[in-house]
Amino acid sequence: MKKTIIIYGSTSGNTATAAETLKAKLGDADVKEVSTASADDLANYDNIFLGTSTWGDGELQDDWYGFIPTVKAANLTGKTVALFGVGDQMSYSDTYVNGMGEIYEAVKNTGAKIIGATSTDGYSFNESKAVVDGKFVGLALDYDNQSDLSDDRIASWVDAIKAEL
Repeated sequence: MKKTIIIYGSTSGNTATAAETLKAKLGDADVKEVSTASADDLANYDNIFLGTSTWGDGELQDDWYGFIPTVKAANLTGKTVALFGVGDQMSYSDTYVNGMGEIYEAVKNTGAKIIGATSTDGYSFNESKAVVDGKFVGLALDYDNQSDLSDDRIASWVDAIKAEL
């Protein structure tokens, strides 16, 4: 059985909620706050889920800043990475889930297989660094404006990527 970890950064609790819901849908995964994560957490797991909220003018959640260099330096060849991001598409429509885009940039040259890109359909935003080739690089969630859709979005996403884990 492949080992799975969910590493997340959360300030207001929404990303923590997403991480716990994700764990429930996956069935067997360890969950860790990024502030306590280490290079070993990347080395010792086959499937790595990385999640963040977006703050200010599109910045990563604060706890991620200490871990991004670790991610960039990691050799993730043979590992599968999936990303999820939480943001507010109405109040911050020019930077919606940019934090997820920042993590994508850190992961993309590590050798990992990045899975879980999702459609931008059903969202209302102007710009996002998390959109590559017309899709989000992972799962985008908005607990401020579309909280009623979050559980179904997580469940559908897990169903769509489970075969690749």
